Amino acid sequence: MNESVIHEISPVWDSESRILLLGTMPSPASRKACFFYMHPQNRFWKVLPAVFEEKLIFANNDQCIEEAMNERKSFLLRHNIALWDVLSSCDISGASDSSIRNAVPNDFTEILERSKIHHVFCTGKTAFALWNKLCSAKYEKLFGIECGCLPSTSPANAVWSAERLVEAYNIIRGCF
Repeated sequence: MNESVIHEISPVWDSESRILLLGTMPSPASRKACFFYMHPQNRFWKVLPAVFEEKLIFANNDQCIEEAMNERKSFLLRHNIALWDVLSSCDISGASDSSIRNAVPNDFTEILERSKIHHVFCTGKTAFALWNKLCSAKYEKLFGIECGCLPSTSPANAVWSAERLVEAYNIIRGCF
């Protein structure tokens, strides 16, 4: 059964951000923790640091949510990466992207105007499809920014091993 969800997690970015990574909509675990990719089985916080040959201290410690969020924000900003989601609201069943209905996109204007973002990547096919449907025409025209698609780090995407995900996400390093 779908529930109406409003995105309440602020984007992570600053004026030096050069890459924008976009998910679809935070999972229930992420909404509860008030931060991105907080489901314990999601591999995002293992894959992205591996791309930069780093390890996060609090990556697997559920007891230190605030420290984990601060560490992750610092990691993103240190690497000039902005992080948000394509949608500001939708009807969704749990974390199932395939159940999304009544999708409303976030407004990316401020981030794109006030940063150095020149590459956008969606972290999964649904986020990419929603970006193309709801956002690409506006932001490609205004900012000349195109969007690429990376594989999802969700545990539902078991076809992709952690090693393959790191290999695919290495494209980010070439964008600087």
